[in-house]
Order: sequence, then structure tokens, then C-alpha cells
Amino acid sequence: MTSTVLAPALLHSMARTMSLLDLIRSAETLKNSSQTEAVEPLYASWIQHNQDDPLFYAALFNYSVVLTDLGKLEAGRAALERAIALNPDFMPAYINLGRIYERQGTVGLSVVQWSVVLKKLEQINGNAITHKITALNQIARTLETANQDDTAEDMLRQSLEIDPRQREVAQHLLALRQRQSKWPIVDPWDRVERSALMTGLSPLSAAALTDDPMLHLAIAAHYNRHDIGDPEGARLEWDAAEATDGPVRIGYLSSDLRQHAVGHLFAEVPGLHDRSKVEVFLYYCGPHSDDEMHSAFKSAGDHWCSLGDLDDESAARRIAEDRIQILIDVNGYTREARHKLVALRPAPVIVNWLGFPGTMASPYHQYIIADDWIIPADQEIYYSEKVVRLPCYQPTNRLRTVSERVPTRAEAGLPDAATVFCCFNGTHKITRFTFDRWMLILAQVPDSVLWLLSSTEPAHERLKAHAALRGIDPNRLIFADKLANPDHLARYRLADLFLDTTPYGAHTTASDALWMGVPVLTVSGRSFASRVCGSLVRAAGLADLVCETVSDYVERAVALGRDRTLLVPYRQRLEAGRDTCTLFDVPLLVNRLEQLYAEMWAEHRTGTQPVPDLANLDVYLEVGTQINHDELEVQTVENYPEWWRSLLLRRHRRRPIAPDRRLFPAAIAAPDRPL
Repeated sequence: MTSTVLAPALLHSMARTMSLLDLIRSAETLKNSSQTEAVEPLYASWIQHNQDDPLFYAALFNYSVVLTDLGKLEAGRAALERAIALNPDFMPAYINLGRIYERQGTVGLSVVQWSVVLKKLEQINGNAITHKITALNQIARTLETANQDDTAEDMLRQSLEIDPRQREVAQHLLALRQRQSKWPIVDPWDRVERSALMTGLSPLSAAALTDDPMLHLAIAAHYNRHDIGDPEGARLEWDAAEATDGPVRIGYLSSDLRQHAVGHLFAEVPGLHDRSKVEVFLYYCGPHSDDEMHSAFKSAGDHWCSLGDLDDESAARRIAEDRIQILIDVNGYTREARHKLVALRPAPVIVNWLGFPGTMASPYHQYIIADDWIIPADQEIYYSEKVVRLPCYQPTNRLRTVSERVPTRAEAGLPDAATVFCCFNGTHKITRFTFDRWMLILAQVPDSVLWLLSSTEPAHERLKAHAALRGIDPNRLIFADKLANPDHLARYRLADLFLDTTPYGAHTTASDALWMGVPVLTVSGRSFASRVCGSLVRAAGLADLVCETVSDYVERAVALGRDRTLLVPYRQRLEAGRDTCTLFDVPLLVNRLEQLYAEMWAEHRTGTQPVPDLANLDVYLEVGTQINHDELEVQTVENYPEWWRSLLLRRHRRRPIAPDRRLFPAAIAAPDRPL
């Protein structure tokens, strides 16, 4: 029986309408459907009718592999010789030709072929490889700065092909693909496996890739162990800090005490602290800044110190000499953080709060500050730190400036009468799953538009193309230019409903929307980053806009988009509650922070301070990175703990796993438990 794949593929090959990539895909489809015998005639047909294709030599090489696997060594040898004649610099052809000669018993001819490879590559040595990798990585960094993302990505891929073990290059590549909305994000190829890319994933990129808090914990631990490591030298002494009485001496360490999203959130916190309870030190580790917000921070605490000119050891010693009792890491795994400084443990108590939406999985962060919604009690197993809670995790800046002039919809390129859905989250937070849901919403709300924050032009075109594939007019995507924050806040009033992303939802952008009276629709997943927006929306008094499932999210968006009068009560609630709701009650948040700090210091003094639990995280990483998260939206997995246990059990059957206190207790590891 003629294959349903082979017949049309043969027609395309003869009609010269099949690319080499299409040929390879068709061949893989045939193999995967147990029709291996059909692969040879497909390649033979393509080769017969496409001899002017610029990649003809590569097709000959693949054809030779098929022939060799079938035992047709002479035909395979002939195909390789043709490939070499067309492209004498195609090294894989010489390698395989040598293997054929070896199988035929002519070892001398094998050596001749492999010697050709050595001769052509004789200038390649360790130093040359290092220099090339360095050049590729530097070019990529520079091109990305210039928004030449496609070329930058090509440089990174070349670098990884030479050495796939470069974790920082894998991090860079995946973050770049997220920024460009290039789906799939994790896209392995013949020289670089999925595991090499996934284990290189940064914790921040992992939060945007998948709603998988167990994997987030494992990736964070891996990042901490390999990218930060253990500091050298003697441990800093805390005797002076421990002997100091009076208000608890707290230090906020951040690179974002300036015009920055985190800076805006944190703006009021230092000044609202009760000095009878805490003495506030602000340690700035960011780039040089002279903006107005940076200047305000300098006088917001009791003490200001810029660490820019100090190396990690000197900076850590300075913090220790200041007798800091509790150091709050406001960066976490974000850009310009001083990870190695924190690893030196400059204070007896170290806290993870605000800058990074997830666990640090380090041996020295003892606490993570969250709230009841972001980390429910039954989800504490996904965090290495002890979870302590505020009424609402995120502060905000009630003193922010909003431009008095609100542009018209026409000035912003928006329709006057139609529903305007907006999302001003960064492009890196837009996953294929989220975007497809948005297209479903637009399809069911006639004439509605989606107003997004601008990115690069190639990213815009990519999103528009994806919209077109989903049957949506690309012109219904409207990109808002970046503006100064007062003007950006003012234009929020033009939107009807903010549609959140998942799994990495809106944080500062949600606060901005809610402050400006724009309702926010979100769906809370399981991970920290996927639950922050739900916490904010609930704290603003709009709990009914926090959806439980992605299908609920789509249904609610469609209903609200079709009848905008349903949004009026939400706007009224936001307006009426802005001065009283929990979200914007920064004094309440700061008061609770002070209670938490007092409890932390008391635990340290009584010897009951928590110890981070890092058991088995290498195993969780191994298991979790084997999942194709671009194909499986983990947020939709119904019984997440049991799903994970099934993965662990399969691993346990192959290589035993020691029981832990998370998802693999001793009872689960019992040998008689069925898979």
C-alpha cells in the first residue's frame, strides 16, 4: 500500500516544490511511522529532480546514510563522492566515506579520508578554538545590543556547536529567543541536545518558559552551584552584629534603586520604616545613575552605600562591618545582581524578596517573603527557604507621577469604539500558549484589538505572522512605543481590560494598570511568577478576575470584551478602593515587614533559624529537563504532584533515588508501588 506520506512527498520532489528541510521532515515522518523502506525512494526522487539545489550535497550525504543503513555500501560511497565533489569542505562526508571504506575492509583508504579532514583543519587547536568561541560570543553580545537579534542568535548557535557545555551561552541564546518570541524557545539541533540547553536555562528564563515550580527549584539550585559556586576564603565574622542591641539593623541590597521597575515598587519602603524597630542601610550595586529616583533613594534610609567600586569580598566586608543583622537580597537572580557578594554571607540572616519571583535554592538564603496566595501552605515544598508572608507580597509607589494629558485613542493608533485589550508585559513573557489564547479571544470579540508594548521590529512581524496563521488580521495587533513613565501610565486609561500572560505574569505592570483603574484578568498557576498577578488583583479587591483555569480565562475575556459595560463596576471598585485596598497600603506592608524581621532575628538568636533544604535537586533537574516544555503546558496538568511522582518513579526504576521531603518520600519509593 502506498504511504499517505510518501505519495504526496514524491509528487512535491518531482515538482521541485520540496525544500531540503521538507525532505528531511518527510523522511523522519516515514521513519516514525515504521515506513523506513519508503525513505530511500523519496531521497532518490528528490536527488533526481533537484540537482541544482544549493544544498544538493547535503541531500546526497543524507541519502548515503540511508543507503549505508540498508547495507548498500557501494551506492552510499558513490553518493558521498558526489557530495565531496560538490563541496570539498564538507567534513562529514569524508568522515562517513572513511567509515564505509573501513566496513569494506580497505582500512588504508579509510585513513586517507580521515587524513584529508586533519589536513583541512590543521590550523585548529585549543587556542584557536578558544579565540573563535570568544569572538563569536562577543559579536553576539554586541549585535544583540544593536537589536540585530537574528545574527546574534546565529553567532551563539555557532559557539554552542563548538562547545555545548557553555552554560552562559545557552542562557543567552534562550533569553534571546524569548525576547524575540521565537517558538519553540528550547530548540535543540544535531550538535546541541535539549539537556544542554535546559541545564543552561537561567532561573529567570525558566519562570517565563514553564509553570513548573519543582523544575524552577532544581534549575535555581543548579545555577547557584555552577554559576555562582562556593566562595573562597574565610567566613566573615558576625560577632559584632550578633552583639548589637536596639533596632534590628537591616540592609537592602539592590542594583535597582533608580528608574527601574523594582525601584518604582520599592520607592516608599525605606522611608516608611519605624526607626524604633529597624535601622535601614541601603546598598546600591547597580550602574552609575543620576536620575531623580536614585537621588531620592540616597536619603530614604539611615545609611547609603554604593558598592560599585568595591569587589565582592570588600563589599561583603563592608556590610559585615556595618553590623548588618538581616540582609535583604532585592535582586535575586536578576541582571546586575552581586551573587558572589551574597554567597560570602555578610550577615547572619539573608532574605529573598521582591526582585526575583522564585526560590533562590541557595545554601545561604534562609527566608523568602511571599503571601498566602503566591505560596499556599501546600506549595512550600517547591522552595528551599522558609516561607514568611505579607498581607500582599508587592509594594507599590503611591507617589508616582502621572501625566495630566491623556492621549486620544486615535493618537495611540487605537480604534475609538472597539474593545481594547492590552498587555504591557515584556515580550519575553509571551509564550505560544498565551498568544494562542489571545488569538482565540480576538476571534470571538469582533473588531477588538490587542495593544502590546513595543519590542523589536522582527519580533512584531513574527507575532503578526503568528496571528495571521490563527486567522486574525495582523493589524489587530498594535504596538505601543516606549514612553517616559508618567506618559506611559496616563495612556493606560485608553485600555478596557489588561490580559495577563502566563506562566510569568504581570508584576509592576499589573500594579500600574490597577493604579490607573484598568481591570486585570489573570490566571494563577503554581509557580511564584505565575501567582503574583493573582495576588495583586485580589489585594486590589477584584478577586473574581483571578481565573482558576486557562479556559476560564478565555471565557471571561470574551464575555467582558463583548460587553464592556460589565467592566464599569470593576473600574468603579478600583477607583473607590485605591486609598484603602491592601494592594496600595504600603504602611501596612512595611509594618508587617518589621514584624517579620523581628521574628527572623529572634529565630537566629534562639538557634531555630531555618536551614535551606537542597536534597535531591540534581535528580529533579535531570528528570524535569527531559520534558519538552514548548509542547506541554505544565500549567494544564491536573494532578501536578502525581505527574511529577510518576516521572520520578520511572527514574527510580532505572537508578534508585533516595527519599526526600518533597515529592519522593520513602512511601513513594517503595519497590511494590506500581508505575
